[in-house]
Amino acid sequence: RNKAKARRAGAITRPASAGAASRARRTAIDPVTAEIIRGAMETVAFEMATHVSLTATTPILNQSNERNATILDARGCLAALSVGIPQFMLSSTLPVRFALDFFGRDGLFEGDVLVANDPYHGGGHLPDYNIFAPVFHDGEMVLMASIQCHHADTGGGAPGGYNVDAPDIWAEGVRFPALKIFEKGVERKDVTYMMATNNRTPTFLGDLRAQVGAAQIGVKRLGEICKRYGNETVRAAVDYMIEYAKRRFKTEVAGWPDGVYEADTYVDHDPKGNKDIHVHCRITIKGSSITVDFTGSDDRPEIEAYSTFGNTRGYVVAQLAAMMDPDIPKNEGFFDSIDLIVPEGCCLNPPKGRSVAAGTHHPGTEVGEAIAKALSKVVPERCCPQIYKMGMPTVIFGTNPRTNQTFIDHSVDTFAAYCGAVKGQDGWGAMNVSFGNLIRATAEINESIFPVRQLARDYDTDSGGAGEYRGNCGSIYRKQVLTPSTVYTYVVGKKYPMPGIAGGKPGSPNLLYVRAGAHGEDPGHRSEVGDLSERVLHEPGECYEYHYGGGGGWGDPLKRPAERVLDDVLDEYVSVDAARREYGVVLTGSLEDWTLAIDRSATERLRADMRARA
Repeated sequence: RNKAKARRAGAITRPASAGAASRARRTAIDPVTAEIIRGAMETVAFEMATHVSLTATTPILNQSNERNATILDARGCLAALSVGIPQFMLSSTLPVRFALDFFGRDGLFEGDVLVANDPYHGGGHLPDYNIFAPVFHDGEMVLMASIQCHHADTGGGAPGGYNVDAPDIWAEGVRFPALKIFEKGVERKDVTYMMATNNRTPTFLGDLRAQVGAAQIGVKRLGEICKRYGNETVRAAVDYMIEYAKRRFKTEVAGWPDGVYEADTYVDHDPKGNKDIHVHCRITIKGSSITVDFTGSDDRPEIEAYSTFGNTRGYVVAQLAAMMDPDIPKNEGFFDSIDLIVPEGCCLNPPKGRSVAAGTHHPGTEVGEAIAKALSKVVPERCCPQIYKMGMPTVIFGTNPRTNQTFIDHSVDTFAAYCGAVKGQDGWGAMNVSFGNLIRATAEINESIFPVRQLARDYDTDSGGAGEYRGNCGSIYRKQVLTPSTVYTYVVGKKYPMPGIAGGKPGSPNLLYVRAGAHGEDPGHRSEVGDLSERVLHEPGECYEYHYGGGGGWGDPLKRPAERVLDDVLDEYVSVDAARREYGVVLTGSLEDWTLAIDRSATERLRADMRARA
């Protein structure tokens, strides 16, 4: 154990202490000015992210908003961010830090723009491209503008950037640890051409240029802030907000009871069928200090499910942030307050060179689940796992007959589910909380871009986990291909669906059928996706039918007011049978003619009997 601690996952360098660095360059600043500068930086980050959504060329970016912008200082410490995908907010810092170390302070120039996507130099997985640019004022590098986006392809052995069958990281696609695509304001056309040549997506360069434009906007706006306030004041504002976040974080933790809290969670299987990928979490709270230790997590050498350290770190911070006062700034002070132990070689900090295409989702998201389960004993009223149970997006690829070019559809128009409940709030909407501002692309636009049709989308009755606060229903989608297409699948969340908290029940499991008929019927070769990743050829007119799992419930289902259960039945979230079976609510009358009513005495007797049996 001591050896594992000694190998704590600092493989990517970080400042020894953001607080110590701040103290070393202390400049007086008043809190109002510091807050104004922070607000200005957050506005710049929001403008950068919005620029990508307005100018990118593929649906995963210009509709689904799978992007996020961050502002860092010249040390690589996170200073500010926009509201976006939590994982992106928190894993974009380490690639920037590597570039600062690699090029050195004398190797970066005004007008430079860099790209990085390498999981083993701080990134999550290869599709997540980070574009960043230094901000100079009066000859000094003061800040860094960064924009991270998920791209539709990375080269490698399979279209779509999700080659979960890859034997190693090199088979997944092209790795860019830190590469200049603009130097001193001039585009390196050899580099951008090389990148485009190694990418299948016809619109790749459009997406790349959208990111470059966003980074350049960030540089311009941040330069204006430096000009207005001066370099030293901007640095002092960053230091002040980092120290403020650390102080607020520690105050929050100090209010939690001291103790050691442990939890285990599992992924059904990896893409090769190795079962029960194990994540173990041990959280120690002592005063205002918190240690999150993943020693004991799966380290079998044969597994093919790995979350990189940067990805793991992001999910840790995202889950803890969701359980604290949302007014605490999410910056380096937040990171610096967590003692994180992730032994090298386990599924959350893989040996160098292992494939990580699937791991950014699983076991990455199980990091948040394990933390939520452990801390459900500490702050249950704030506990909602910031997770999802997917496997990977259902990627469709083939040749578009309208263009005779390769198309890659990540099915971002169908993904919707896993919305868990929290104390005081049923699960709601259609997109799980851990996806932040990610939205589902519209069917109409995607149908105009790709040779597909969306035939069904609806909630699945009885799929939300029962609880005093009910998990939201899962979703059913039926999607048809209009040209010969390959559907690439990898599904988990069947054996281990979304968990319930504080006595709530889990949500429904995932279920995916491929080669189904237009209305979900079995034309003779419909099959359910099992424990292995599959590439399944679909003929024109065939569909896949995905039943995405529901969210977990919160609290004892027998404490849910009977009137709310009746409303759930009328809304078709819960069936009459499930109202009785899960909630102990007896209904009379008929749903079809809207004559349902609560049988009060029968409900009281049934609930008393269910409590006695429990």
